[in-house]
Amino acid sequence: MKSYKNISYIIILCLIPFLGVAQQMPQFSQYMYNTISINPAYAGTREKLNVTLLNRNQWVGIDGAPVTQTLSIDTAIPDTNLGVGLSIINDKLGYESTKYIYADVSYSININDDYRLSFGIKAGMSKYGIDAELLNDPDAIGDEYLDNIFTKWKPNFGAGVYYRSDEWYIGLSSPRLINYSNQTSLEYESIERSSYYFTGGAMLKLNSTLKLKPTFLVKYINGSPLSIDLTANFLINEKFWIGAAYRFNDSFGVLASFQVTENLKIGYSYDAVTSDLRPYTSGSHEIFINYQFEIPWIRCNCNNVF
Repeated sequence: MKSYKNISYIIILCLIPFLGVAQQMPQFSQYMYNTISINPAYAGTREKLNVTLLNRNQWVGIDGAPVTQTLSIDTAIPDTNLGVGLSIINDKLGYESTKYIYADVSYSININDDYRLSFGIKAGMSKYGIDAELLNDPDAIGDEYLDNIFTKWKPNFGAGVYYRSDEWYIGLSSPRLINYSNQTSLEYESIERSSYYFTGGAMLKLNSTLKLKPTFLVKYINGSPLSIDLTANFLINEKFWIGAAYRFNDSFGVLASFQVTENLKIGYSYDAVTSDLRPYTSGSHEIFINYQFEIPWIRCNCNNVF
């Protein structure tokens, strides 16, 4: 056990400069069900009280691989054009963990019965930390890398716009606009960088029982490569979703979800890795549960498939 700890400690020390630079918002395969976490303008657009729980186990088989849980809640405010939301994210990577708590406010303009334009702002905090198991290890005590890591709550804010019709949607957002850095005398930097998201999708009716929903997500983080996700889901009898996803230079996968009741939906996705990590992992798993309360009342005729 002691030998294992020493090896793990050495690996972490070697990786910290890279992990610190790479520390960013976690990624999701079922981003279309977790839109509120990246775009505050989405808050309240379904005009129901919408609650979603999501868990992602990434790169299963690799010790210390990312594990992420999210809770998101949003709703419209009756007799107003306002929506509000709350996102809580817990992201763990090896000895590292990051917590995010953000609140959202949106304002919507009903262009007509079928088109809606929403603007939103997001404000909250995030906190980066290292497990006490590593910090209290005798081999780690007094290490300048670990002693000077920036672990305080950091405030941040974001903004977004979301435009939808009954058949398609498009969104542009930045959930974090402030950059943070921390430097020790050893010139180690822990950086939180601003991020930008461009999303879109459509609902195509193929026949009376079958619809096709293609979606995309383009993510750019200042100083990092562009990330592009493409998905295509089939909706069968308004109950069952089945589809495929591809993340350029990273993974491909399958997605499925089921409308258990009118208000309850559950879903699962599996990603097979195509990057250099492929020999070391069996893939990534993600599950979600979504429940919509029939409050407040619906005012627009928009089909709530987005």
